[in-house]
Amino acid sequence: MKKLILIFVLGILSNSLSAQEFRVNAYGGYIFKDQFNSYFSPSSYYNGIIQDGFRWGLGVEYVIPRKGGLELQYLRQDTNAPTIYQSGNIMNGDLQSTDFDLGFNWIMLNGTRYIPVNEKVEPFAGLGVGMGIFSIKNPDNNTQRTSTKLAWNVRAGSNFWVSSNVAIRLQASLFSAVESVGGGFYFGTGGTGAGLSTYSTMYQFGLEGGLVFRIP
Repeated sequence: MKKLILIFVLGILSNSLSAQEFRVNAYGGYIFKDQFNSYFSPSSYYNGIIQDGFRWGLGVEYVIPRKGGLELQYLRQDTNAPTIYQSGNIMNGDLQSTDFDLGFNWIMLNGTRYIPVNEKVEPFAGLGVGMGIFSIKNPDNNTQRTSTKLAWNVRAGSNFWVSSNVAIRLQASLFSAVESVGGGFYFGTGGTGAGLSTYSTMYQFGLEGGLVFRIP
């Protein structure tokens, strides 16, 4: 009896191990504009737009078929943010403007639930947590700041397998960095004479494509 139980357990473990797989996911897509603003008083505020652009990246994923996957992902985006601001410290109250240079780095741990329709179509949905590393440069005075924030994302889409080991990936995603209970991203005019600095909400929505490579 003990031998039968041992054989049964070993059989289950063997099937589970043989069903597991690794994937390499390549990403590229369009990220939409995101407006941000903050008002401290009638004479102290700023608002601007994080411009749209291209985001690219890679992910390494461990998948158990019909259960889900766990992915370590890196994404990069370079863009800019034209910003208009006014500070109560400026005596004449004139509006100031700066076009910040921005660099976004996302390092995420994503959980994904796959729901295969057939051998070719594999819809999915998932969410992730990690960190956003953001670099901000003020071209007016060449000052630069880097900040690291807790980040999260949600995504949904589908893989379309064109062969046994290669798929085309289409998805929609939403990324944000956390500051208190909302999305947060630090902007500072640093040295322009305004002395205005604060956090802004940031939610980046994107439509992305890519390739999935199943590692035998």
